[in-house]
Amino acid sequence: MNDADELAKLADLHARGVLSDEEFAKAKARVLDGHAAAGSASGSSSPPPNIGAVNGIRRARMDRWLGGVCGGIARATGLDSWVWRLIFTVLFLAFGSGILLYILLWIFIPEE
Repeated sequence: MNDADELAKLADLHARGVLSDEEFAKAKARVLDGHAAAGSASGSSSPPPNIGAVNGIRRARMDRWLGGVCGGIARATGLDSWVWRLIFTVLFLAFGSGILLYILLWIFIPEE
């Protein structure tokens, strides 16, 4: 999403009353300053969400059984890969969705 799209969405949220004037000004300044923290001087703003961790997930080459999805998620979350394998197995056995989720992640998560 480019800056113009983000500013348009912010203006729409402000017009609908979702964002106050102060929140709109801070968000607009953050977009225009290249996503730098606009309210760092006041100390009252919360830190931006850590999107880099989600975008940094890569399928593992070394810690893999099938596609490396569990190894990659384990590296990103700090849990052992066997825990993620157990979670996917339980989801598969209980609801059948574990295999579908694993295949989708295998497709959409790039390899390291």
